[in-house]
Amino acid sequence: MILKNCQLLLTEPRGFCAGVERAIGIVNRAIEMFDEKIYVKHEVVHNKNVIEELTKKGVEFIESIEEIPDKSILIYSAHGVSKEVSDIAQRKDLKIFDATCPLVTKVHIEIHKYALTNTDVILIGHYGHPEVEGTMGQYSSHKGKIHLIENIYDAEKLDIKNDKIAYVTQTTLSVDDTKNIINYIQTKYPNIIGPRKDDICYATQNRQEAVKRILNYCDCLIVVGSQNSSNSQRLKEIAIQDGKRAYLIDHESQLDISCLKNRKVIGITAGASAPEHTVQSIIKYLVAEGAKMSTEQIEFKQEAVTFSLPKSLRK
Repeated sequence: MILKNCQLLLTEPRGFCAGVERAIGIVNRAIEMFDEKIYVKHEVVHNKNVIEELTKKGVEFIESIEEIPDKSILIYSAHGVSKEVSDIAQRKDLKIFDATCPLVTKVHIEIHKYALTNTDVILIGHYGHPEVEGTMGQYSSHKGKIHLIENIYDAEKLDIKNDKIAYVTQTTLSVDDTKNIINYIQTKYPNIIGPRKDDICYATQNRQEAVKRILNYCDCLIVVGSQNSSNSQRLKEIAIQDGKRAYLIDHESQLDISCLKNRKVIGITAGASAPEHTVQSIIKYLVAEGAKMSTEQIEFKQEAVTFSLPKSLRK
């Protein structure tokens, strides 16, 4: 028992957010209702275990909707899609169920508003992320332009001549890093306007704050989540920036137990797209290796947010 002197400390909140629960619920409800192939544009959420479970149920995840038959059932992922994708879907007469997170849709609405007034938009986000691609693909203006930046170095290279400038952000970024970028562009462009309410989603912020608290008590952190999950990566980064060892894993088989030898307190959290049963599976594995659950739980905030399924899918 390599972890016989170790305690496990859980964060709260952790795991599924309302947007993820809604997206997975949409896919599962569509499986129940329709006796035909269900296609999903991109991974519905960024979690390996969730995707494997839905694939076993017959769901097919695709990147190009050109490859699926006309009149098929297509579900947009929680990350949203571009106008180009929705236009192609309409042309192919696809039956669409939109699992885009409502908080991502909020950003899309902001983009439409700015495009209509020919306002240049600075989008703070990660290159290549599907949410960013979908958000950029919402912008259509004859005079304005959308600019994607990932860090302050990118912001330094901006040369925007338009008097009308606004910024929006990807919903799953690091709160602290994004704040620094926003402060920089507000100094560079004093007339820039931003969203009335922070674009970074409540669940991302809550999980980051919970991790900051737990790091005061533990000497390493396990983040349950997938490598392509932006919000899970941010949780790992927070621990590393605090000088703690951090591991991002989907399954206990990915964990080298010898790395945890001599650890006194192991913190455990989960990204917003990681199911609780994977957390419990990893806990069970660590307990079998001698670790004990702490009687304490570091609770930052209780979450009561829910998003309902589309009317067409409700029972």
